[in-house]
Amino acid sequence: MDWLLLIISLPTENATARMRIWRALKTLGCASLRDGVWLLPSRPDTHARFDGIAEDTHKSGGEAWVLALQADAQQADSFPALFDRSAEYSAWLDDLAQFDPLATDLAATRKQLKNLSKRLAAITDTDYFPHPLQVTAYERLHTTEAALRGRLTCAEPAFQQGEPERLTLTDFQGKTWATRRDLWVDRLASAWLIQRFIDPQAQFLWLENTAVCPADALGFDFDGARFSHIGRYVTFETLLHSFGLAQNIGLQRLAHLVHTLDVGGNAPEAAGFAVLLKGLKHRSPNDDVLLAEGGQLLDDYYCAFSLQEDSL
Repeated sequence: MDWLLLIISLPTENATARMRIWRALKTLGCASLRDGVWLLPSRPDTHARFDGIAEDTHKSGGEAWVLALQADAQQADSFPALFDRSAEYSAWLDDLAQFDPLATDLAATRKQLKNLSKRLAAITDTDYFPHPLQVTAYERLHTTEAALRGRLTCAEPAFQQGEPERLTLTDFQGKTWATRRDLWVDRLASAWLIQRFIDPQAQFLWLENTAVCPADALGFDFDGARFSHIGRYVTFETLLHSFGLAQNIGLQRLAHLVHTLDVGGNAPEAAGFAVLLKGLKHRSPNDDVLLAEGGQLLDDYYCAFSLQEDSL
C-alpha cells in the first residue's frame, strides 16, 4: 500500500505553534519515524490533513513537505504495527467496565457515557488497520447505551432497597404469574426461568396495565410486583436468589447476560443475544409465541453456559 510522509521543521522559539501542530499530529494518530518525520497510510482524508498541517507549519515560519512513499516489503510488514490501537481499546474497555448505569446522579451518568462514546470514536478514527477489539468495544457500548435507555423508560421498574426473600419452591407451584406485555430481555428470561426451574405448570398473564393485576396472580418485573428489581438485582436475579438457584453456573452466566442488557455490564454474549431476540420479537405475533420460541433460545444459551469451558 502507499504511505505518506510529513517532514516538518519549526522554529524553536515558536512554542505555541509547536504545541498546536504536535496536538494535531497526535489527534490524527500519526506514527513518528524520527523527530519531525511523521507517517500515515495514504488516503484522501489523510492527505488533506497532512496538507493542512503543512500549511499551518509554513504560516508559523517553519518548513514542511508532504511526500508519497511506496513501501518495500520490509516496510509493508512493519509499518502497520506502528498503528496498533489495542492498548487504547483495552484501556477504554476497562473504563467502560467501571461505568455504572444505576448511579444516583443521572445527569452525570449520561455525560460520562457520552464522553466514553466520544473517546471510542476518537480511537476508531485513527484505527487505520481495524483491530478486532473495535468490534468488541462497539458491542459493549451499544449494550450499555441500551441499558441506560431502559433506565430512562418510565415503564421500567425502580430498584427497591433490601435483599430478595428466601422462598420454598413447593409453595409456588401451579400459580398464575403476571408481568407487563410486550416482553423484552428481563421479562422474557424471568418467565422462562419460572417455567423451566420454578413452576413448570405456571400460567402467564401479559398485562396492558399493571395496576389491574389480579390479586391472586404473582406479579414480576413491575413496580409493586412480588418479584422485581431489588438492591442491584434485576428481576431474573431476584428470582434466582429467592428460590435458591444462584449457585447454578449456567443460570449465573445467563443472569450476567440479562443484567447487562437490562441495566448495563460487560457480558460478551449480550450483543448477539439482543440481535437474535430483536429478530425473534419482530416475527412473533404475540407474547405467548415469543416465550415459546425465546425459551428455546434461552435453553440453548443455558446449555452452552453449563458446559465446561473447554467443551466443544
